[in-house]
Amino acid sequence: MGHAGAAAAAVRYLRSAGTPAPVEPLPRPELRCVGADERAPVDQAEFRRVLGNFATGVTVITAPPTEDSPTPAGFACQSFSSLSLDPPLVAFMVGRTSTTWPRIAAAGVFCVNILGADQGELCRAFAVSGADKFAGVAHDPTPASGSPRLAGAAAWIDCTIHAVHTGGDHLIVVGRVNALGSTEASEGPLLFHRGRFDRLHSSTDGS
Repeated sequence: MGHAGAAAAAVRYLRSAGTPAPVEPLPRPELRCVGADERAPVDQAEFRRVLGNFATGVTVITAPPTEDSPTPAGFACQSFSSLSLDPPLVAFMVGRTSTTWPRIAAAGVFCVNILGADQGELCRAFAVSGADKFAGVAHDPTPASGSPRLAGAAAWIDCTIHAVHTGGDHLIVVGRVNALGSTEASEGPLLFHRGRFDRLHSSTDGS
């Protein structure tokens, strides 16, 4: 299935699941495979190294159990962004080969848990494939979707899946915000920079 087909299939699935109809994707040019002689001369390792200079926050995306999946779903995600104020939209990116994404798509809803600076180990636990990620993890349901809201997270954003688009080897998932809140964690947010966790550092000059 091509990239456009994957996005269209996700839209059809969400409609059949009874969730609010997502925004129709804009018309796209016909997609085709890129020839080896057309590829940009960018080494993947170098791409990762250079892009690693852009510090990001760290989140865990969670979704409630469904009829087919009796346990909640979740995965660590640093590719997250606010998108729109009116209507309130956020977006996250997930690999097309992710085994967790189909469970989130089936639920039709998700919660973005923005991790605090002391939650690096929690992030690592949700980055592992195939494990019981929620074992021993305290959480309660969000008010709108019932998605797991992780204890100690700096903030949470409760969403309905609004649209799904393709982006190379990833999917771009747009969520409409239904509820949100923060805990004003004293340690600040967890950051990811140059392949490792970090945190905000207070200015030493008082500015």
